[in-house]
Amino acid sequence: MLGKLGKWLVNHIKNILYGLGFFFHIIKSTVEFIRDRRVGRKVLVMQILFTGVQALSNISLIAIALGAVIIIQGVGILPQFGQGDLIYPILITIITRELGPLLCAFIIIARSGTAIASEIGSNVVNHEIEAYIASGIDPISYLAVPRFLGVTLSLILLNLYFNFFGLIGSYFITQFIHPIQAAEYFRKILLNLQLEDIVSSVVKSIVFGIIISVVSIYYGFKVEQSSTEIPQMTIKAVGTAFVLCILADALIVLIYYT
Repeated sequence: MLGKLGKWLVNHIKNILYGLGFFFHIIKSTVEFIRDRRVGRKVLVMQILFTGVQALSNISLIAIALGAVIIIQGVGILPQFGQGDLIYPILITIITRELGPLLCAFIIIARSGTAIASEIGSNVVNHEIEAYIASGIDPISYLAVPRFLGVTLSLILLNLYFNFFGLIGSYFITQFIHPIQAAEYFRKILLNLQLEDIVSSVVKSIVFGIIISVVSIYYGFKVEQSSTEIPQMTIKAVGTAFVLCILADALIVLIYYT
């Protein structure tokens, strides 16, 4: 029993150390990628297009629905306790600080995280990685770094877009159900929206983007020979990314409030 536990612990430590080394390799290659913009530029553009642009419709729908639900529930319940104005800080806290970055991250994991892991896994199985190396092309610089930058940049922009639709777009939806004066609504939103709210939201987006991209790439490269490993590694990538994003969110919130 102790032998199995010790072996399991050693394997996990090795995987963590290997993952950290893989992460620092991506960071190093990212610096080189920025210096030489021609390498992998098309891959970066396509990644931003798939991760960012094509996810706008899903983000818009979720943001408007979430903001509308919060406003309708808050306007209907809070005035009963004489706390009607609390709807504005609650709306900003939930959309900008908390659920906005997290929901965007979950959408990206489901769309782009699975695609990246399965695509790179297919490249490994089809021996395309070996072909890149034989041609003198670093697969990390050509395949990993553009996806790393594309996912991170897309998540930041999607999060800001989510905040806009959640705070602004949802107002127009609520007018059909519970009309609110526009001047009062937007004035109180601006009064309650602080710079630290936006900074916290952007920081979470950066951290989540790094986690999703690195985890997806890492598990994509862990595919070895068989195509049956691709769905297995994709599932592991999704599960690991979900857990790490939630843990990172809890850690950032803990740092923010302490």
